[in-house]
Amino acid sequence: MPTEILMPALSPTMEEGTLAKWLVKEGDEVKSGDIIAEIETDKATMEFEAVDEGRMGKILVAEGTAGVKVNTPIAVLLEEGESADDIAAAPAPKAEAQPETAKAEAAPAATATAAPAPAPPKSADGGRIFASPLARRIAAEKGIDLAGVTGSGPHGRIVKADVEGAKPGAAKPAAAEAPKAAPAPAAAAAPAGPSAETILKIYADRETEEVALDGMRRTIAARLSEAKQTIPHFYLRRSAKLDELMKFRAMLNKQLDSRGVKLSVNDFIIKACALALQEVPDANAVWAGDRILKLKPSDVAVAVAVEGGLFTPVLKDAQQKTLSALSAEMKDLANRAKTKKLAPHEYQGGSFAISNLGMFGIENFDAVINPPHGAILAVGAGIQTPVVENGEVVIRNVMSMTLSVDHRVIDGALGAQLLEAIVGHLENPMGMLA
Repeated sequence: MPTEILMPALSPTMEEGTLAKWLVKEGDEVKSGDIIAEIETDKATMEFEAVDEGRMGKILVAEGTAGVKVNTPIAVLLEEGESADDIAAAPAPKAEAQPETAKAEAAPAATATAAPAPAPPKSADGGRIFASPLARRIAAEKGIDLAGVTGSGPHGRIVKADVEGAKPGAAKPAAAEAPKAAPAPAAAAAPAGPSAETILKIYADRETEEVALDGMRRTIAARLSEAKQTIPHFYLRRSAKLDELMKFRAMLNKQLDSRGVKLSVNDFIIKACALALQEVPDANAVWAGDRILKLKPSDVAVAVAVEGGLFTPVLKDAQQKTLSALSAEMKDLANRAKTKKLAPHEYQGGSFAISNLGMFGIENFDAVINPPHGAILAVGAGIQTPVVENGEVVIRNVMSMTLSVDHRVIDGALGAQLLEAIVGHLENPMGMLA
């Protein structure tokens, strides 16, 4: 029986993706572990490995198709002796560009005719079991409980070889299980704002250009809307005098010139935040739904602007790294972010983020927390400012900062301690080398 190849979940938050490129064509032989396609998620383009072997019978989703939901069939794999005639005709998933009105009209018909999909198998602790379609079918035929099978495929996925030698378990075949009744749907949430149709009517007599939302823009919109609606933000503001830092940076860059290293002010800010998180460990934390999770290392995320959105690559164990090491790693992450070549583990995680718009001349701003982080530091430009010192007015290079804090994780006094520690390191930069 032909095996469906499904759109994979290449990151924990992936719900849909774009099939950027097929690396095989219909009729090609495929082995487990072969790279068969490139999938574009909301943040990166990643290679997709086959977990079963066979011959590519039919490609269901064409290159460039966007908005393909996770677990949607994208191709069909044939086993030895099977032909394309064995493949049941099935329409390819439609691209995300389908108009909203057409989706709304098609929804009732689809709801009325579609059969309920079987629930994916669960492990003993309630977690989902990842298995290839062929492995699930063999397990069902043999009465094997997949919860007791260890997967040898990519990311622990259960494949054909894992179930062929397994002994039947007590669990009934999946096909014999009666589907459970779906829970009653919750009350629909109030709309976030005017509908697309309403907005289009308002501007019907004006010349406009519609810009379709790609995966990255959709994710940014969803996550930041969630952040502002669910995270109780409060804001702490401080300024730091950068004169000593600028002198120290110039001295270090002169010494490092022969090695091709040039430290930026942002490198010092990253290091200052990493050390401050170690000095105020209660602030090095994230919100974990029903608890607070404190981190031991300082994993600092830094916002990087890219075409159509932004990434927040994470510099892990930043407190242990030298300024030159942080500088080199940040340059590498930023360059790969701009070409969407970061892997999910490189932009997920961390407890704290930095968003620096000072390089664009922005004097001060308030940043939105990136969940589940406990805080984010918004950094403005360094500006020549009159400052009173010892009763005299002097000109100093002053940089404004705003710490956006999740009040569920960090209270006001604790946030103030963290910001004070950051300012202390920036105004006394030589201590960051100790």
